[in-house]
Amino acid sequence: MRRVVYTGIFLATGLAPALALDPTGDWKVADGVANIRVAQCNGSMWGAVSWEQTPGGKDTHNPDVSKQSRPSLGMPILIDMKKKPGIDAWEGQVYNAKDGQYYSSTIKPVDSDHLEIQGCVLGFLCGGETWTRVSGPIPSSPANSMAKGSPKAAGAAPKPAPAPKTTGSVNPAAKGQKLTAAQPADPVGDICLLPDVAGLSH
Repeated sequence: MRRVVYTGIFLATGLAPALALDPTGDWKVADGVANIRVAQCNGSMWGAVSWEQTPGGKDTHNPDVSKQSRPSLGMPILIDMKKKPGIDAWEGQVYNAKDGQYYSSTIKPVDSDHLEIQGCVLGFLCGGETWTRVSGPIPSSPANSMAKGSPKAAGAAPKPAPAPKTTGSVNPAAKGQKLTAAQPADPVGDICLLPDVAGLSH
């Protein structure tokens, strides 16, 4: 009888469809100098700098001189990543602030706490790194016109803390950090509403 019960459990778990991994949330880059917030904006995944180890950074390597003074905090890094059919991976472009260049890129959740990003120059010289989750996933943005059709509505994201009003924001207080009046709960908020993202994603 026990063998039958164990076999039934094995079959039930073995045949259950695997839950899709959610790439949204905040991720620490491999060298630890920044966190990237990934959110779904108008049906595509976008990523922007949500925290930087050295505050006050600028996009100094951008070939567009008019953008060299823009803050790196809130700067788009993952650009218009589209879902690849049949797999938990998204492809688009990544902006490398170290050289001011855009590269073809793919992001793929390895597990719930690790995101693999790979980028290629003209289809070769491919390299990648693994980012580590620091918070998230993130509910669909109110600015996201496809929010009604979002597949992550089934309890994938925790309820945000009552203080921030934008659903795309992540509250660091959830990690046990003490907030002061001089320190905002979230300096970036909903990345879909950032001018550099909103201007390209809508």
